[in-house]
Amino acid sequence: MRKYETIFILHPSLDEEAVKANVEKFKGVIENGGGVVENVDNWGRRKLAYEISKVNEGYYTLINFNAESELPKELDRMFRISDSVIRHIIVKEEK
Repeated sequence: MRKYETIFILHPSLDEEAVKANVEKFKGVIENGGGVVENVDNWGRRKLAYEISKVNEGYYTLINFNAESELPKELDRMFRISDSVIRHIIVKEEK
């Protein structure tokens, strides 16, 4: 298993319940795909560095996890089809 981290930004129009539900959904994708979530760090609502689709803020979340190499592809697919995700990135951590 390899170590990965993902940061995703959720749309600011979501309420706290919807933000938590989305974070749990993505954690579930990792855990159901055979991965292990090590850490979830909610950074809260922050201003974006630049405007994305007329949006200036978003809810940032960082998740550190261990998984096989196929899981990030599935997680990326889930991020792309979710309307609530503005931006995301998945990075393999160096040793």
